[in-house]
Amino acid sequence: MPIAVGIDVMLAKRKMSVGELADRIGITPANLAVLKNGRAKAVRFTTLAALCEVLECQPGDLLRWEAEDTAEDTSGE
Repeated sequence: MPIAVGIDVMLAKRKMSVGELADRIGITPANLAVLKNGRAKAVRFTTLAALCEVLECQPGDLLRWEAEDTAEDTSGE
C-alpha cells in the first residue's frame, strides 16, 4: 500500500505505549494496532485529530505516501 503509517515512530519518540495511546484517544488497543501496522483501510478525521493532539504532531508525521514499485522490465530480455 502506498500510504505508510509512522505511529510507532511517534510512540517511540514520546516514550508511550500502545495501550496508553489507545486509552488517551479512546479506541481499543486492537484497533490502534490495525492503524499502527498499516492494515486499516481508512481512518476517521476525529481519530487522526486525537492521535495528533496526544502525540503533539501533525498528520504528516503519522502518514506519508510512498510510491509503489510497479515498474516492469521493458528491456525485452
